[in-house]
Amino acid sequence: MQAESVVPRNVGARRSAWQRIGTISFKTWVGLFIVLLALFAACAAPWLAPHNPNEQDLLNMLLPLMWASGGNASFPLGTDGLGQCILSRAIYGTRVAIIVAVSAATGAMLVGVLMAMLAGYFGGWVDRIIGYVVDLWMSFPPVVLALVLMVGLGTGVFNVILAIVLVDWTRFCRVVRSDVIVVRRRQYVVAARLLGFGHLKTMLSEILPAVAPLIITLFTLEMGVAVIVEAILSFVGLSVPADTVAWGVMIADSRNYLHEAPWGMLTPVFCIFLMVLGCNTLGDGLRESLDPALRDRAKD
Repeated sequence: MQAESVVPRNVGARRSAWQRIGTISFKTWVGLFIVLLALFAACAAPWLAPHNPNEQDLLNMLLPLMWASGGNASFPLGTDGLGQCILSRAIYGTRVAIIVAVSAATGAMLVGVLMAMLAGYFGGWVDRIIGYVVDLWMSFPPVVLALVLMVGLGTGVFNVILAIVLVDWTRFCRVVRSDVIVVRRRQYVVAARLLGFGHLKTMLSEILPAVAPLIITLFTLEMGVAVIVEAILSFVGLSVPADTVAWGVMIADSRNYLHEAPWGMLTPVFCIFLMVLGCNTLGDGLRESLDPALRDRAKD
């Protein structure tokens, strides 16, 4: 009788937690707008880009911005050292950034949340073993570990995604595990076990919904991290093939012409900054919207 009285009250509490998603903060809208804008640019790149991103025009090398002296309206943001349209390459570079951000964040989330659920729910020797692996894995600098993995895996977008997943799943595991431990001790989880719920059903139906808001926030933040890591790997030539446009490749190609044509480097740097800003702002806004304490503090 006591278990039956506990379950409806806590189920209603979990539902009210999801209803807080409707209270969207301004930060969330700004971050969502930037991310959706990048997604739109990636999908509509063939129609938005004025030129083929790999098309070379050796007669129009290092053209300035179209509104500057000597600029050309057909190249709004100028050209690089090979006469390639910087605007077109920046737009097409959004595709690699979006693919890597979403795929790597999803993979890291799945692996990390799985390990966190096992460690936080079962505890004991399972928690200790997973904790030792996480501590060992996080003892290596993330960027250095990603570079080492890329040397072994080889270049390619899939290998970049795999390297980021192998490096960053620990971010999800460590943070989510703490929440799982707290939720596991709540009365409605104990009541579910008393009602005959198995371990898997308890984790999926009782614990996972309670930690889902935290997972969503970490997912958006991981997207920004993945964009930066991919840019670093493509800058050193360990990411995409030579014929694929990426923001890190643009920075590497334009570093020799920094004094003559700084817009060639500033454009991809601004794209990376805007994408990471959008992901971080979205994650910060979701955290405020889903956490009542932070939401009330933001209102004050």
